[in-house]
Amino acid sequence: MSSTGPQIPFEANARYPDPRIEVLDERLRELRLFSASVEQVASGLRWAEGPVWFGDGRYLLLSDIPNNRILRWDDCSGQLSEFRRPSNHANGLARDRQGRLLACEHLTRRVTRTEYDGRITVLADQFMGRRLNSPNDIICQRNGAIWFTDPSFGIESDWEGTRAASELPHAVYRIAPDGGAVEQMLVGLQGPNGLAFTPDEGLLYIVESRARPHRKVWAYELGADGHLSGQRLVIDAAGPGALDGIAVDAQGNLWCGWGSDGSLGADAGALDGVRVFAADGTALGHIHLPERCANLCFGGTKGNRLFMASGHSLYALYTNTRGAC
Repeated sequence: MSSTGPQIPFEANARYPDPRIEVLDERLRELRLFSASVEQVASGLRWAEGPVWFGDGRYLLLSDIPNNRILRWDDCSGQLSEFRRPSNHANGLARDRQGRLLACEHLTRRVTRTEYDGRITVLADQFMGRRLNSPNDIICQRNGAIWFTDPSFGIESDWEGTRAASELPHAVYRIAPDGGAVEQMLVGLQGPNGLAFTPDEGLLYIVESRARPHRKVWAYELGADGHLSGQRLVIDAAGPGALDGIAVDAQGNLWCGWGSDGSLGADAGALDGVRVFAADGTALGHIHLPERCANLCFGGTKGNRLFMASGHSLYALYTNTRGAC
């Protein structure tokens, strides 16, 4: 496959434990495998996003938003190939309860589902007669309800979509099970971004990626009907830290795509990678990467491999935990 972005040089650490995995709290040692190191499994993208694991095929899909394509990384061969191009500048990807691909498309300002025969079904493209902004991240609940965030990132330039005016506020939406009504569940967050459930789905985590003065992760109690209540601050990025996508492990810890808000200049790279937090908001550790991590997911044959979509590359790390779902 021809590359349409720079190949980022990377050399795996030869010694264990990998010094790229920084321990900030002793609890991280229970999640870290002593003899596992950070690997770069692919490079050559322009802006990697939205990874999702397909265990039945042993492959991972991820978005390369500016290049208008979804890529497929094959676990058996280690090869990277194009899965879909054009992708309508797809960003967040997920699977529904039947295993079908869900995609947030910036260009068309919609959420779609890919059927088993390859046909595309539009699940959401408007609310109350107004076009969505640019659906960003997406997750599927065990009952079949689909949740997605809708900031305006994809319509603010011609880089990840097409410049256009917002018709709706930044919001979080829910598509009722079995392709039902599109409901606006939450407004008021600045740049709602990553989404994740706690292992029991009692809480929904939402990243507020343009909060001031610091980026934040909020937790909401999740009712049986999808109603959100009891907003609680879980993570304050503090200072120059910046959040994007998130994933939750089986123990309830949060693995957060991390970087700088741009205020550090030449020193911004010190924050690039993944920051791990306990459910109480305590920072447990940091996985240092040569690029800012935008989004991540657990996958692999045993669900214990963390895949990190970061700038131009895809990185991976075996862990001593598994994804919550």
